Amino acid sequence: MKDFSYRGSSACIVFGAGRSADVAMFVEALDCKRALVLATPHQKQDAEALSVRLGALSVGVFAGAVMHTPVEVTEAALQVVADTGADCVVSLGGGSTTGLGKAIAYRTDLPQIVIPTTYAGSEVTPILGQTEAGRKTTVRHDRILPEVVIYDPDLTLGLPTAMSVTSGLNAMAHALEGLYAQDRNPVSTLMAVEGLRAFADSLPVFVKSPGDAKARAEALYGAWLCGTVLGAVGMALHHKICHTLGGSFDTPHAETHAVMLPHTAAFNAEAAREELAPAAAIFGGSIGGGLWDFAKSIGAPLSLRDFGLTEADLDRAALIATENPYWNPRPIDRTSIRTLLQQAWEGVRPD
Repeated sequence: MKDFSYRGSSACIVFGAGRSADVAMFVEALDCKRALVLATPHQKQDAEALSVRLGALSVGVFAGAVMHTPVEVTEAALQVVADTGADCVVSLGGGSTTGLGKAIAYRTDLPQIVIPTTYAGSEVTPILGQTEAGRKTTVRHDRILPEVVIYDPDLTLGLPTAMSVTSGLNAMAHALEGLYAQDRNPVSTLMAVEGLRAFADSLPVFVKSPGDAKARAEALYGAWLCGTVLGAVGMALHHKICHTLGGSFDTPHAETHAVMLPHTAAFNAEAAREELAPAAAIFGGSIGGGLWDFAKSIGAPLSLRDFGLTEADLDRAALIATENPYWNPRPIDRTSIRTLLQQAWEGVRPD
């Protein structure tokens, strides 16, 4: 028998078309009566409709969630929590909204219900990434893990194709790094491979047919698997670079993951050849080039310069990414990371 440890999640995971209509039941199951609905400004109308459906169980909406969970936004939301006497939060949306709900819960221990409308996967992790003074940091705590997650594929049918693609690749990054994580285990590896397979099967389908309900459901299944891997094991170089670029240069979260994934995978391909073999098999045998080809085939962004990052920014990004680095199967230094970032900035196919 292999030596390993595994800790399962205590979250209640609900799958099913139309199940978001049951949110009131879950608010009451948590013994709560005053739910604050969270959203981004873009999804404010949907959040208000959800608040209306909750009726007397809702104390209103805070629609100020933004990428990278800035501390000042969290503080504004906490004031609304205090003013309304909210006893739980319902997060409707993607990673930005989920992050805000987790930031509130970390500070107040309020219960959370998350209704994901993208494939971020962060809704099933006890990890919070937040930005303050131009730096993104992460914290792990049991209070951060949402109590209930409702996966309703009906809510993803209208998700724009470009956002679907980048969100899916973002989730895939969790699984890929989970394969060579220092604290990986057989359970997390099984979930990682299955999550990658789910996205490899589903993303090309709804790129051609955005309303394909079966593919949308399969992608949510993949999001749950990949997110669960993220919550169970530590991440490595890929996530450190993406946190650096997002927190210090304000690059878009999911898109940054999408661009960087083939390059960080190629960087670790030799050092983690055995661990990455199942993923390489899914993407044609070459993990870096195979992922790049897959990303290109589904219309994903391929270059960091598309986000306004300049070549002059790469030196500072390499410096920050190698300060307090995450564990990685291949040793890193500032020069190698600078070269890696250059390739991603140019958008060239990795070997």
